[in-house]
Amino acid sequence: MKLTLFACWLLFFCIFLAFPITNHANQIEFLDKLMKSRKSDNPPNSDAWPDLDDAINDEYSPVYISTQDGLMEADKIDALPGQPEGVDFDQYAGYVTVDPKGGRVLFYYFVESPQNSSTNPLVLWLNGGPACSSLIGAMEEQGPFRVNPDGKTLYRNDYAWNNVANVIFLETPAGIGFSYSNTTSDYSQSGDKITAKESYTFLVNWLERFPQYKSRDFYITGESYAGHYVPQLAYTILLNNKHTNQTVINLKGIAIGNAEINDESDYEGQYDYFWTHALNSDETNKAFHKHCIPYSPTDECTDAEVQSDSDMGTVDIYNIYAHLCPLDRKINKSANGSVHQFDPCTDGFMIDYLNLPEVQKAFHARLKQWNLCWPLDWKDSPKTILPIIKQLMAKNISVWIYSGDIDGRVPVTSSRYSINTLKLPIKTPWRPWYTDDEVGGYVVEYKGLVFATVRGAGHQVPSYQPERALTMISSFLQGKLPPTRFE
Repeated sequence: MKLTLFACWLLFFCIFLAFPITNHANQIEFLDKLMKSRKSDNPPNSDAWPDLDDAINDEYSPVYISTQDGLMEADKIDALPGQPEGVDFDQYAGYVTVDPKGGRVLFYYFVESPQNSSTNPLVLWLNGGPACSSLIGAMEEQGPFRVNPDGKTLYRNDYAWNNVANVIFLETPAGIGFSYSNTTSDYSQSGDKITAKESYTFLVNWLERFPQYKSRDFYITGESYAGHYVPQLAYTILLNNKHTNQTVINLKGIAIGNAEINDESDYEGQYDYFWTHALNSDETNKAFHKHCIPYSPTDECTDAEVQSDSDMGTVDIYNIYAHLCPLDRKINKSANGSVHQFDPCTDGFMIDYLNLPEVQKAFHARLKQWNLCWPLDWKDSPKTILPIIKQLMAKNISVWIYSGDIDGRVPVTSSRYSINTLKLPIKTPWRPWYTDDEVGGYVVEYKGLVFATVRGAGHQVPSYQPERALTMISSFLQGKLPPTRFE
C-alpha cells in the first residue's frame, strides 16, 4: 500500500512539473471537480447541518488537547530565507496535533502585528479549494511577504493584514500543503465535517500554545470554498463554547470573499455574470436559462454550458481582464515583484520558494513536495451554507460577504443572488466606499449581514487590490462600514 501511494504521488508530481501552473488552474479545477461530482452517480453527502441550538447537546464531545509547553518558542521563525531587511514583527510556524491516534497534524504560519500586537484581534485565514493551501493567502494575497520572480527571495507587502491584526494561516484538512496524517487512508475520508472538527481542535490547542491570545477578539476569514469552511468552523466554535470545561473562543465575526455558499444561486449567478460582461452570447444565455435553471442534468443543459465555455475562449476566470501566464514565458528572474502589479505567474514563484529545503526548514516543516492543492476524496459538502449563516446571524456574530467584482468563478452576481434569498431588511442602503479619494467598492448593510464589493479585484481580492482589501478588512474588524469619501 505504501509503495502504491508513493508511486501515485510520484506520477502526480511528474505530471505537475510537466505542465506549469497558469492562472490558478489548480484551484479552479478543484472547485469545478467538486461541483461536477454533485452531478455524478456518487455525489458527496449534501445533508444540511442541524440547527445550532438542537445540536448542542447531541453533538458535543470533548476534543483532544495536549500539553503545549515550550512549543511557542520552538515555533518562532528566526528569519525566512530571502526576506527583506527591516522585518519588525514576530512570525511563527509549525505543527499542531489534532488526532494523536491517527497521527494527524495541521501546519500553520502565524504573523503578529508590527504595532499593537498585544491588543490587535486574532484572525484566522482559510483558502478554499476544497483541498487547497492557505499559504496561498500568506504568500500571494494578504500575508506580509510576496515572492519575487527568482523564486528565492521575498518582498514586503505594505498592505498586509497583519498591519491591523495578528493572522494565522492554517493548512486544513490533513493532507493539504505541509499538513499530513500518518494514516494514509485518512485522505480518502476528507470533507467539510472533518475539516471543521480538525480546525477547531487546532484552535483549542494553538491557544494553549499561545495563551496570551485566549481572550482576544477572534475572527475567521477566507475565500472561495472557504465559504463552507469559515461558517462551519464558526458553527463548531459556538457549539463547543457552550461547554466551559475547555477554552471558550471569543468569536466576534466572519468575513468570506467570492464565497461558494449556495449551489443554485452560485451557478445561475456565474452564467449571468458571463452574459452581463460580454463573455457569452444572447443565444447562449437564453439556452442556459431555458435548459439549466432550475438545474437539470440534460444534454441540452450540458450543450449550453459547453457553448458558454466556447463563447468565452481562454481567459483567466479568476480575473476576467487579467493577462495569462504563458507556458513559454521567459521570466526575468532578476526582476523585483511589486505589490501594485500582480504577476499572473506568481503561483509558480511561490511553488519554487516553498519547495526550497532551506525554506521548509525555516518554517519548521517536514521536508516534502509542497503543492497548491491536493486531490483528496471529498465525502461531504452541503449544497447550501445559508442556513448556517442565518444561525450565526441569530447569535449576533458579525457576518460580512465581500466580492471582487471582476471574478468570474464565484462572481458578484452569485453573491447577490445568494444574499437575496435571505430576504433581509436593509439598514444602510447601497453606497460607494473610498480609499485615497477613489471608489474602492460598494457596500450595503442588511440586518445581520454586510455585503461589500472591491472594485477591480478578482477572485483572490488582496492579490489584485491589496490597499482596498486592507481598507475593507480593517472596517470589518472595527465593526463599521468602509469609509465614505470624506471620512
